Amino acid sequence: MRIPIAREGYVFIFIAFVPVVITGVLGVWWLFAIFLVVNLFVVNFFRDPERDVPSNENSIVSPADGRVIKVEKARPMLRMGTPARLMNSEALKVSIFMNVFNVHVNRAPVSGRVLAVSYNPGKFLNASFDKASLENEQNMVVLEAANGKRVAFCQIAGLIARRIVCYVKEGDAITKGSRFGMIRFGSRLDVYLPLECRVNVKIGDKVRAGSSTLAYWK
Repeated sequence: MRIPIAREGYVFIFIAFVPVVITGVLGVWWLFAIFLVVNLFVVNFFRDPERDVPSNENSIVSPADGRVIKVEKARPMLRMGTPARLMNSEALKVSIFMNVFNVHVNRAPVSGRVLAVSYNPGKFLNASFDKASLENEQNMVVLEAANGKRVAFCQIAGLIARRIVCYVKEGDAITKGSRFGMIRFGSRLDVYLPLECRVNVKIGDKVRAGSSTLAYWK
């Protein structure tokens, strides 16, 4: 049976649990209560539940849990490297903001082949700011879907988030709804889709990675 906790969280959960044990043994109950709450928060942050992925082949699912903060036409805000060459036209951009209480495991929006993965260090501005898409630490994945169309999704670190994790590399084949990474402690994810896609969400909507439909292919 799979443990519904992201593997990146094991060490943090252990570290947070040590003072719970120590204060419990010493009988310092007010400290014990504080550390127990902290430990429960860490466990909750790294939870990784299973998701029901839509069976509709035309569906494009959300890569992140959170709230939709942008739905607009935009060019991918890319700094350099292969993604800038592969995604150089206007696209439909959907931005999802993840607070510290959301599940932070990220999932592939479509099935396909990874064309490029590009990590760029940067600042740690509030992830809801527009300039976070360009200036913050980020990791861009460009994917060619089974229908030959390209999508890009960018993990962006936020004010508190300080570590982006990406499991995939160039050449990998991934399936819709599969886990491809996570961001620790509050962040944002931008998705760039072909203009002809039909968007299924609006600003303010809450979405879940792997199960909420962001858009449909046309």
